[in-house]
Amino acid sequence: MQSRFESIKVSEVFDGYPDAQCEKLLFLRQLIFEAASEMGIDDLKETLKWGEPSYLTKHGSTIRIGWRKSQPKKYAIFFHCKTTLVDTFREIYSEQFTFEGNRAIVFKMDDVVPVTELKHCMALSLTYHKIKHLPMLGV
Repeated sequence: MQSRFESIKVSEVFDGYPDAQCEKLLFLRQLIFEAASEMGIDDLKETLKWGEPSYLTKHGSTIRIGWRKSQPKKYAIFFHCKTTLVDTFREIYSEQFTFEGNRAIVFKMDDVVPVTELKHCMALSLTYHKIKHLPMLGV
């Protein structure tokens, strides 16, 4: 389990979230590290982009996670909007997830997260530049 933060700035962002939201976002964070590990990705970097925890790898597209005070009962995982990622996720998992445009999967605080499906989405994002030429990202 990935619990240690490489960056004090990332740690401070998590510390700034309300407890319930922080717990949900830490869960997403853990799933990202698990998905990377299961894919054999060893260059995953945790940083901040737009003030939110972000996860990047050499052959992937950035994943961000976040919560906003303006929508306190929701949290989200964000993907690069100029990719085909969210369109592909929507095609495959329209029954499992709620999407926001072409950039995010959004959860309500009381949602049960479909872990297997979400980790699949994360894996596709973390390997995006290797698979972007494939129809439906090779799914």
